[in-house]
Amino acid sequence: MSTAVIVPIHSEPPRSQVASKPKPAADSHCERTQDLPGIVGNSEALQRALGLARIVAPTDSTVLIYGETGTGKELCAQLIHEQSPRSGGPFVRLNCAAIPEGLLESELFGHEKGAFTSAVTQRAGRFEAAHHGTLFLDEIGEIPPSLQPKLLRVLQEQAFERLGSSRTFSVDVRVIAATNRDLTTLVDEKAFRMDLFYRLNVFPITLPPLRDRREDIPSLIQHFANGAASKLRRPIRAIPLETIQTLEQHSWPGNVRELQNVIERAVILAEDGVLRVPFFEPKRDSQMLPASGTTLKDMERDYILQVLAETRWLIGGASGAARYLGLPRTSLLSKMKRLGISHRPLSAAKGDRASA
Repeated sequence: MSTAVIVPIHSEPPRSQVASKPKPAADSHCERTQDLPGIVGNSEALQRALGLARIVAPTDSTVLIYGETGTGKELCAQLIHEQSPRSGGPFVRLNCAAIPEGLLESELFGHEKGAFTSAVTQRAGRFEAAHHGTLFLDEIGEIPPSLQPKLLRVLQEQAFERLGSSRTFSVDVRVIAATNRDLTTLVDEKAFRMDLFYRLNVFPITLPPLRDRREDIPSLIQHFANGAASKLRRPIRAIPLETIQTLEQHSWPGNVRELQNVIERAVILAEDGVLRVPFFEPKRDSQMLPASGTTLKDMERDYILQVLAETRWLIGGASGAARYLGLPRTSLLSKMKRLGISHRPLSAAKGDRASA
């Protein structure tokens, strides 16, 4: 008979996306970071990053959060806001990669009526919405070069003009930016302004990938199991040790977000109240290790090819490789071109209907 970890599942749904301070748990795997809402884990790598967040929070400095897709960059930004003197003000989010280039300027700075064809009313932008608060700019590396000078100006002077207006607006906004890309490489490629990079990189914080803090996985499993069980009204009474060990062995390319999705799927399938690994083949680190002499570029190319194969060379869309990799479709196509990956391999099945 296998050993199981019994977990308390709360019947009431969570009050917000940011988890409240948990009740003490008997199992050591279930310890959660104290006084940091929404942050789960006590690993040294995570605590090092959170220590920097605690230090910078009371200041008004610009923060740049580095981390792979799914590591919790927005949670870290929200933590900094909540522990800052601006906590009583708004926390405004904008994913720069999710807005088409032609609309991004309006989203950031607002527009006047008639500024462009569909501008039927005056509209304030995210900087105005974040006045006396914090503006979180996710995927800052996707800001197009044409908008970078205007962003640099508002960072330096806290002033800007709405699209279609000559009137200057002044705001009091703290900016926290995040990226999963190497901005220094973008600077070298002339895709990102050097002066903007240095203006953003005042206080960098790097969040560790989940594979570098595996000791947090049991705590995360319980946290996500509790949340999913409450949301889905699917009681979970036990988590077998085999489930925890299997999940600890996975490489987690999608990091904490991938683990959360796997746990939610497991809760849905746990009709007997026992959490098991669902339709999931873990990849051990030994399978992911590169051959001797393999360059970082080769590893990146191999990984993209692996994802493309798994998505049947579908680039965009909800099931496409771009979404799996956490990249805009255009960025993935650009990266494929740089790495010498053809849009479709010659060996692709002739009858494959997948397309970009």
